[in-house]
Amino acid sequence: MGQKKVYFASDFHLGISVKYSSEEREKQIVSWLDSIKSEADRIYLVGDLFDFWFEYKHVVPRGYIRLLGKLAELSDSGIQLFIFTGNHDMWMFDYLSKELNAPLYRTPVIHEISGKKFFIGHGDGLGPGDYGYKMIKKIFANKICQWLFARLHPNFGIALANFFSGRSRGMTRIEEQYLGDDREWLWSYANTKSKTVDADYFIFGHRHLPIDVQLENKKSRYINLGEWMNFNSYAVFDGKDLEVKFFQNQEGRVYP
Repeated sequence: MGQKKVYFASDFHLGISVKYSSEEREKQIVSWLDSIKSEADRIYLVGDLFDFWFEYKHVVPRGYIRLLGKLAELSDSGIQLFIFTGNHDMWMFDYLSKELNAPLYRTPVIHEISGKKFFIGHGDGLGPGDYGYKMIKKIFANKICQWLFARLHPNFGIALANFFSGRSRGMTRIEEQYLGDDREWLWSYANTKSKTVDADYFIFGHRHLPIDVQLENKKSRYINLGEWMNFNSYAVFDGKDLEVKFFQNQEGRVYP
């Protein structure tokens, strides 16, 4: 058997229908997981798996049984899962990490794999600007605010959150085009970070655009994982190099 591979994906946004319905997209994701399970050593799920997620003490959002079942199967087979919260599912707590035996990360981490260093995070709230969102994120991460929201009945609380999640996405959506290094805020963040952090790859989601671009130090690369509403994009590391790929999407392209 050859070298086992490491996979990275983000921004499934299950719960909303865009190019395909949420259920159709979930089936695509499960098919992708089936296609990589014989080669995968680790799978990093880098945030916004759900368009909204909140864990009450005894209640979690309805649906997603195909994805959750497949992830449980992969975990039980020995594949290590790593889960990151995004801006749409930051109210994950311990349910998935316990059920899937998967570490849960809320901030970027550095992992070394086969001698390469990976700086991995969802990407929301990083880099210059976006001060309004950074303030909202602090409020949503506040334990008191989370406790107050949990007092709402799930039927009302989840419906309310889904409404505002949709509005937020519509207000903050950036046109799907590469803006140039100087205007790509996650590139700017990775470029600045690379001056103090020794990493070969800076891997993020959130931007909704598959990106693979070199940083100014000519050593590190900024990788954005894109999303699964249009691109079906992901990244795979084979022990030597990392490549952005597309599942069942012959027209996918990597920017810039």
